[in-house]
Amino acid sequence: MGIESRNPATGELLRSFAPLGPAAVEAKLAAARTGFLGWRSTPPAARAELLRSAADILDAERRRWAATMTLEMGKPIGAAEAEVEKCGWTCRFYAENAARFLEPQAVAAGEREARVRFDPLGVVLAVMPWNFPFWQVFRFAAPAIAAGNAALLKHASNVPQCALAIEEVFRRAGAPAGVFSTLLVGARGVAGLIADPRVAAVTLTGSEGAGGAVAQAAGRHLKKTVLELGGSDPFLVLPSANLERAAATAVRARTVNSGQSCIAAKRFVVHEAVYEQFLARFVAGMADLVVGDPMDPATDVGPLATAAIRSELAAQVESSLAVGARALLGGAPLAGRGWFYPPTVLVDVPPDSPARRDELFGPVATVIRVADLDEAIAVANETRFGLGASAWTRDAGERARLERELEVGAVFFDAMVASDPRLPFGGVKASGWGRELGEWGIREFVNVKSVVSG
Repeated sequence: MGIESRNPATGELLRSFAPLGPAAVEAKLAAARTGFLGWRSTPPAARAELLRSAADILDAERRRWAATMTLEMGKPIGAAEAEVEKCGWTCRFYAENAARFLEPQAVAAGEREARVRFDPLGVVLAVMPWNFPFWQVFRFAAPAIAAGNAALLKHASNVPQCALAIEEVFRRAGAPAGVFSTLLVGARGVAGLIADPRVAAVTLTGSEGAGGAVAQAAGRHLKKTVLELGGSDPFLVLPSANLERAAATAVRARTVNSGQSCIAAKRFVVHEAVYEQFLARFVAGMADLVVGDPMDPATDVGPLATAAIRSELAAQVESSLAVGARALLGGAPLAGRGWFYPPTVLVDVPPDSPARRDELFGPVATVIRVADLDEAIAVANETRFGLGASAWTRDAGERARLERELEVGAVFFDAMVASDPRLPFGGVKASGWGRELGEWGIREFVNVKSVVSG
C-alpha cells in the first residue's frame, strides 16, 4: 500500500510515495550506524554549528516549510509559521547549551577520583505523529543530535512531504550522511526497526495504542524508550480567576492546531460560583472563531488532518450526546469538501462518556461544573491521562494544593499549557514516560557513565 499525502481542506491527493523496500531500509540503517560512529567523535562546537545552520534555513524559508505543513495536514498557516520558528529556536537553544548540559561532572568518592560523563547511545529511532509535523521531530532531533546520536525518523504516513522536507533541512545544514535520515515505511515496519541491533533507543509521540506497541517491542529487545502519548488536559477555573482572561485563553487552549494537540485543554473544570459567567464568555468566544481555508491568515480553525480522525471525533461526540451530554455549540461535522468539524461546547457530560473519559482530537470542549476545590482536583485527576493542566486562581493556598496534587507532568497557572525548549516536557499515567526538552531531555538518550580512578 502506498503512502499518500492529501490536502485535508479538499481531500485532494497531492502526492503518493512507494514505501521503501527491504534493501533501501537496510541501506538507511547501515548509513545511520556509520554516521553515528563518526558523529559521536565530533566536537560539541561542530554539532552546535550544524544546529545553527539548520535554524538559519528554517528561519530563512519559514513560509515554504509552513506551506508544506498547511497543505499536507491542514494546520492554519499562521500556526504553521509559528511552528517553524519554534523549531529554529529549539535548534539554537541546544546549540548554545548542549555542551554545558553534557559536561562531565566530578563526584566526591572518598580517596578516589571519580566523574560522571554523558556519552551518546547510538541510533535513535523516532516514531512521530502528524499533528505538529515539524515541531515533534525537531523536539527530539535537536537534543539527540547535539548529544552525538544519529536520528532515524519514521514519520506519520500522512505527512511524507514534511518528513522529506526535514531531511532536506539537515542535509543542507551540513549533517554528515546518516546523522539524520527519513524512512518512508508503514507502521508495520516499526517492530523490525526496533529489533535491529543498530537501533539503540526509541522515542514515540502518538496514541496509547502506538505507545503500547512500541514499548512492548522495545522491552522485548531491551531498548530505552521515551513515550509522549495522549492527554485529556484539565483547565481549572476557580472563583478568584480573571474570567475575561481565562475564557479568552480557554478558547485558544482548546482550538490550538484546530484542537489536534495532546496538550490542548480538553476538560474545562469550573467552580459553580463562576460557572455561568465563564461558560457564557467561553461559548461566545468559540462561536466567533473562523472555520475555513487553512491557507487564509484569517482562519482560526482548519480541517482535521484525515477523514478517519474526523469520523472518530464525530462518533465520540455522538456517543456522549446519546448518554445525556448537551451541545451548546456545534456537535456535528460540517458538510462539503474537506474534513472540517466546527468548534463545539458540551455540558452536562456524564463521567463515563467519551467526551469526559477519552481524548478528543479536535475543537470539542467539555465543560464540567464543580462545587469546590476538592471536587475540582478530583475531576481533574479522574482521567487515565496525566500530561498537563492549566489552573486559574489568584489564591496562594489553592495554587499550592494544585501544584502538589494535580497528577500531571506540568502545571501552568493563569496560562495555557505549552512546550518550551527550556523546560522538561512529558507526562505520567497513560500519557507516557520520560522527558523531552531542557537539560532533562538531552540526557534521555545518553549513557550516564561513571569513571573512577583508584
